[in-house]
Amino acid sequence: MTTMTPPDAARALTRVLVPMAAGGAIIRRPRMMRLAERLDLDSRAVREMQRLRARYGPGPVQVTPGRRVALLLDPSDVHRVLNGSPEPFAPSSREKRGALGHFQPGGVLVSSPEQRRHRRPYNEEVLQAGRPVHDHSEQMTAVIDEETAALLGQVRFTGELTWDAFAIAWWRIVRRIVLGDSARDDEQVTDDLQRLRKDANWSYLKPRRTGRRQRFLAQVQHYMDRAEPGSLAALAASTPAHPQTEPHQQLPQWLFAFDAGAWSTIRALALTALPGVAEQARAERRRSPDLPFLRACVLESLRLWPTTPMILRDTTEETTWASGDLSAGASVVIFAPYFHRDDQSVPEAHHFAPELWLRERTDRDWPLVPFSGGPAMCPGRNVVLLVASMVLDRLLAAYDYRPVTGAVRPGRPLPGSLNPFGLRFAIS
Repeated sequence: MTTMTPPDAARALTRVLVPMAAGGAIIRRPRMMRLAERLDLDSRAVREMQRLRARYGPGPVQVTPGRRVALLLDPSDVHRVLNGSPEPFAPSSREKRGALGHFQPGGVLVSSPEQRRHRRPYNEEVLQAGRPVHDHSEQMTAVIDEETAALLGQVRFTGELTWDAFAIAWWRIVRRIVLGDSARDDEQVTDDLQRLRKDANWSYLKPRRTGRRQRFLAQVQHYMDRAEPGSLAALAASTPAHPQTEPHQQLPQWLFAFDAGAWSTIRALALTALPGVAEQARAERRRSPDLPFLRACVLESLRLWPTTPMILRDTTEETTWASGDLSAGASVVIFAPYFHRDDQSVPEAHHFAPELWLRERTDRDWPLVPFSGGPAMCPGRNVVLLVASMVLDRLLAAYDYRPVTGAVRPGRPLPGSLNPFGLRFAIS
């Protein structure tokens, strides 16, 4: 396989791979997110990927010898890799196993092929992966109504909506939906998860906090044992599972996914400040209870600012590409911002285009992969989109929101980076 020259490898590392890792692969580092926004690091990374494509062709191209890391440059290769999971492109990459082992060593994403055969169907059944509206949507709606009403009371009092206020309300919603109503104020369980995820950013380089992990997983098991009606924990407890499934170790990934849902939701709220967007969202409320337009807004926020910028797969056997052979055990990297914001191939690259998501997408389309794709697509995709769109709906029913931070401005290309932790909105 074609290997970059040393100068090109250095540029790819310093402009693409290292900044993404420094931002936090498992939990975002707010300081790095601020820096990325100020320096527009994501746009720089996309331009570097475009330069590599112009220099090396459709690729893939190997960054360095040794631990083989290959960057995909062609859309057909993205579809091939995602549709070829878990064999010969395994989701349980070496780096992922090192990271997720800090808080969910029995999770589906780091499972062997044998374990995956039991864990993946279990996740799909509990989360109802193929359904836009989950059976627990009525209970979810009640939770969201209560918690957004409390948030809006604070917004009325302060005259603004901040990330900090939004995040508190969001995690109360998540804990109640995933674990049960009694978990509303159990900040310890999500604080433990946050701490473990911070360690996970270092993958194998950080020692495991086995005591904290045991406490966290024991608390998750406690909520499964309580099985509070309407919670995903109750559904998980009542769903038949193979002995290798380890049900309580599947829930941490659901909580993890909802964290990214918070960033995409508040970024989508910033997009509703664009002309006509909030009005269209409010009109849909009367016509479509599943809120397809607001879902499309959330998906657009994920396209514009991916919460999983690097999708990793490890090859389980030698594979052949247009640029040569790649041995077993190599890491294949799909850099999502490059495919989402490639203005040489995607006319809507830097503009708000919800219509991209209001029709069925196929493998013949340009790869837009906010939730990965293929057999390893995130099984919680529809649950997260449902909760995010309902939260947006309740917020928009009360006010218009004008970002007083960030660079979302009518008539201008949307920024390459948008730090969710710095967003603040004036209301009217």
